[in-house]
Amino acid sequence: MARHHYRCPLRWADMDAFGHVNNVVFLRYLEEARIDFMFRLAPGEGSESFTGGSVVARHEIDYKLPLVHRHEPVLIESWVTRIGAASLTIRYEVKDEATEDAPETVYVRAETVVVPYDLAAGRPRRITAEERRFLEEYLDEPVTATATASASAPATASASASGAGREGRLAA
Repeated sequence: MARHHYRCPLRWADMDAFGHVNNVVFLRYLEEARIDFMFRLAPGEGSESFTGGSVVARHEIDYKLPLVHRHEPVLIESWVTRIGAASLTIRYEVKDEATEDAPETVYVRAETVVVPYDLAAGRPRRITAEERRFLEEYLDEPVTATATASASAPATASASASGAGREGRLAA
């Protein structure tokens, strides 16, 4: 199983009054990584895949550690955990990889449900065979809550496409 790697630069304006990257900014980071991932199978190679559009049906984010501004980009690793007939789920880790001097540091674990969308018809559409073949290269089991539980991770937020999500809910 392959994972998509996207190196996301941190911008000074990404920080909030508390001196770390604002929780809403992480949604932009995930969007940048998702677009980079999905358009790997894009026009230029003659493919029509994912060119008609897609919409986000759901986001779920677990904030593990604060991320502060620095000059080095942060790694966003993405993979697919579910492929349905007309939707897919992408899982992410926003992190620094382990080095000789430091262990891996995970700042955020997140998940997005994406629905391919026919812009001309104004409605969702099915995932094509070509898109499915591409996505299957990145298919892996989802990380379970018990495998990712951490005492240092008190905050969880969930948001939906309608904007009617819960934000800043403390995890039990």
